[in-house]
Amino acid sequence: MRSLSAVLVGTFTLRFSTGLTGGLLLFYLARLHLDYGGPRVDETTLAMMTATFYAAELILATPFGLLSDRIGHHRVMEIGPLFGIVAAVLTWASTNLVVIGGTRLLEGASTAASVPSILGFIAMATAGDELLRGRASARFEGATLAGIGAGAVAAGVLFDGIPHVWGGLHRDAFLLNAGFYVGSLLIYRYGIRAPAAEKAALEGEHAGWRRYATILTSSHVWVLAPTWIAINAALGLWTTQSLFQLIREPDPRFASQALMGGFVGSQIALGLGIALLVFFAGLAFWGERFRRYRRTTIIGYGIGGGALSVVGAALVNHGTSIPVLAGVAGLVAAFGLFVLAGATPAVLGLLADMSEAYPSDRGAIMGLYSVFLAIGQIVGSFIGAQAARTAGIDGILAATLILLAVALVPLGRLRLFEHVVGTAAAPSRRSAA
Repeated sequence: MRSLSAVLVGTFTLRFSTGLTGGLLLFYLARLHLDYGGPRVDETTLAMMTATFYAAELILATPFGLLSDRIGHHRVMEIGPLFGIVAAVLTWASTNLVVIGGTRLLEGASTAASVPSILGFIAMATAGDELLRGRASARFEGATLAGIGAGAVAAGVLFDGIPHVWGGLHRDAFLLNAGFYVGSLLIYRYGIRAPAAEKAALEGEHAGWRRYATILTSSHVWVLAPTWIAINAALGLWTTQSLFQLIREPDPRFASQALMGGFVGSQIALGLGIALLVFFAGLAFWGERFRRYRRTTIIGYGIGGGALSVVGAALVNHGTSIPVLAGVAGLVAAFGLFVLAGATPAVLGLLADMSEAYPSDRGAIMGLYSVFLAIGQIVGSFIGAQAARTAGIDGILAATLILLAVALVPLGRLRLFEHVVGTAAAPSRRSAA
């Protein structure tokens, strides 16, 4: 389906811009007091910036999801890049933390407008085809994470350049990113057409706020919420705080930790690039196994993989004096990351399955993906700030393990209700895992 492919390409380009803004902002804030005459930024300030982004996504995802059900998913997709363009230009223009915080609200609004409408479109386009849903879910996650990861990789190169080769754009890279947002807008505007299923859905009864509340309270979506929130809180520790610790001035209190500070943009780009490739391979692998494994089985494997990655990262953090140990630890962390990759498309598949009961309200239901993600990221960012301040990278690793354990606790109950949304009906899946 041409429009589905265009949605996935647009997802990649939009999330690339989001990842690039987020990555550039880390470098910008870390250097704000040194190179631009701005205030010094600490872990708590960074956590507040992150929370501002996700608070906007949390608050606005549901209204934009409801709007996409009423006027068409493909139309609401076009709103996201517009917010991103304004945010990128304002970030380039200011060193004021209040203004920069405002740009995080705009970036959050960009995601809130885009993700529910994109997921509603995917749920609608894959209705009745479980294999296609598995592939589309994995490809959405792949496009999302590949885009964010590629943006973060590009941020280090664009901001700092390449040593002895190119000096980088520094904060002018934000202006370049505004141009990337324009590219996403053009894809959504001219590459996507409303399918027949969307036209039929627009003519159906839609969820107002009262009916939407009824849908939430009458479905089993809240059984999924604790696990998804905890997983995103664990990921939230790493998407901001860990990278900030890698690039900031080294803290003498944690001199024994190899991953604490002093890394330059090109090194960050290389590490993120490798992690991105591993995670993307994991998404491709697990996306083909929706027929074989129950969604909760894949999520459980993913949580275990995340714990394995933490163990590997801890060994790297303290084992660089023994090259062989550090190498083995890196492979362990990479394998864990590969397994962890399956959790996100499995959760997305569960939400898409839940939306089958509400074909005219897919945008509203799929908007919960952003709601739970935002709650998790906000919680994880503040936990990560305190953990990093107390124990550096070791603190972040310990907090990650605790959050993964929390995610595992409600998974058993979710498994009991999985058949209600049609994901455990097939005998082969019930017996597979």
